[in-house]
Amino acid sequence: MSNATLQKKPQIFFPNLDGLRFFSFFVVFLFHSNKTIFSNLKGTQWYDLTNGLFQNGNLGVNFFFVLSGFLITYLLIKEKEFAGDINVSKFYVRRILRIWPLFYACIFLGFVVFPQIKIAMGSQPNEVANIWYYVLLANNFDFMHSWPVVPDALILSVLWSVAVEEQFYLSWPVLVRFIKLRLLPALMVGIIIGTLIFRSFYTNNDEHDYGVRYFHTFAVIGDMAWGGLLAYGAVFSKRFMQFWEALPKRVIAGIYVMAFAILFFKKDILPPIPVVLVFERLIIAIVFGAIIMEQNYSKHSLFKMQSLKRVSKLGVYTYGLYCLHFVGIIAAGVVFDKLHLDRHSPGISFAEMLLALALSLAISIASYHWFESWFLKWKDKFAVIVKGK
Repeated sequence: MSNATLQKKPQIFFPNLDGLRFFSFFVVFLFHSNKTIFSNLKGTQWYDLTNGLFQNGNLGVNFFFVLSGFLITYLLIKEKEFAGDINVSKFYVRRILRIWPLFYACIFLGFVVFPQIKIAMGSQPNEVANIWYYVLLANNFDFMHSWPVVPDALILSVLWSVAVEEQFYLSWPVLVRFIKLRLLPALMVGIIIGTLIFRSFYTNNDEHDYGVRYFHTFAVIGDMAWGGLLAYGAVFSKRFMQFWEALPKRVIAGIYVMAFAILFFKKDILPPIPVVLVFERLIIAIVFGAIIMEQNYSKHSLFKMQSLKRVSKLGVYTYGLYCLHFVGIIAAGVVFDKLHLDRHSPGISFAEMLLALALSLAISIASYHWFESWFLKWKDKFAVIVKGK
């Protein structure tokens, strides 16, 4: 598509969100490193340290969900305002071009390539994942049913959140198209209330109820609805926008203190008791949503993510980093085994983590430029609103 054609379409770009995406991936990476690389240090004070620092890194997924709800709702509302309608089929094509190629490539790696590599290395595959759930974009339910047993091919274990997002993408443009915009807040509040009611049936502090609370679509879709509410306010409420624009620095500092406190001390701040287990996800979504709004609109920010140019640039590769980082983690482990290094040593473990991160970056950047970009070049052809600069 020519530049002249693109310039005729409205452009929207939130320059501070790419950096936030990368940090969200990074805490997920640290969480998985703790479960794999640093598990070799169990029983030592070093593992107590890494577990204390990284045990809540899975909250990066919560942030991704709130961010997706904000961005998709914002773009759909703007499309409806600009064009008078929402082209649902074009929306689906754009999501397919962005999500499906890498998603299904990861499925191929997990169900076909990984077992063959394992056999070649003298081990037997023991896959618990059901391929049909993955093909049908319902693998979060497969993951929920097998929990706490995770797929043998760890690359499959992160794809549950992609499935949840795809389920959201399937239904949300249809709802936004056919529901009057003034009724959208009531719908999103209804979804949040429905999520809370659903979670109230699964408040036991055990693996079964944890699996439902964390992986079932109805238990987590409230994150996206909250992000959507913020987007609605950003588009239609002048008073709402004035609030975020004028937010004082002390309040902004408090938001980040709260976010870091939840990240490092979640069990102390949100203890696993029934009433907290119902509301904890919404509480976390509110805090993460405040960061998104502050970064996008506040005039008194302590910092803006776009000032971290290298980090923001890496944010472009976040989808690949999220889907493929287990390849980097596993590859780093193989390298260190081949070098006969003592992986039970704290220094070696930290070096292994750094190599895993470097490999994850290299693999994801290569995937983006040599694989994903082939599909992405067609994406703007089906866009009503395009990404600005």
